[in-house]
Amino acid sequence: MRVKKLIFLSLLVAVGLVIGLFEMMIPTPIAIPGAKLGLSNMVVLITILFFGNKEGIAVAGLKSVLLMVVTGSVTSFIFSFSGAMLSAISMSISNKFLKKYISNVGVSLIGSTFHNIGQVLAACVVLKTFKIVSYLPILLIIGIFTGYFVGITSDYAVKNLSKTFKGNINE
Repeated sequence: MRVKKLIFLSLLVAVGLVIGLFEMMIPTPIAIPGAKLGLSNMVVLITILFFGNKEGIAVAGLKSVLLMVVTGSVTSFIFSFSGAMLSAISMSISNKFLKKYISNVGVSLIGSTFHNIGQVLAACVVLKTFKIVSYLPILLIIGIFTGYFVGITSDYAVKNLSKTFKGNINE
């Protein structure tokens, strides 16, 4: 891996960590457990679009692990990691196989959907009940809005990064 690429990927992990920490401090406007803006997922989508699928999955995993190390919350890690990995894998698959059919916003919406599914499944395992699945419909509706925002923002960022670096990072 080239030094420039490694540095940039490290910066993306750091930015994802900072955004994740910031997002934890934002009070949720609605009283639904697990409902968040998902802003740190922008970093994962940007990584997938700019560098590739393996790098995006790695950034998602590292971001979740480092968030656990910084906050010390193993329970949050379980939810974060399961959602992040399922989201990153689904966005990677979508980006690879559906790219000619859907936009980056569509990739983000798929990622948002699978992020919510991953977190609800993790909650079912941790809490040993399937009653948590009743939260899934509202989380998926919220995920449409957050996924759309993440997709638009990531698309804009990738276009500007591509202009700024003109392919120099991957060399």
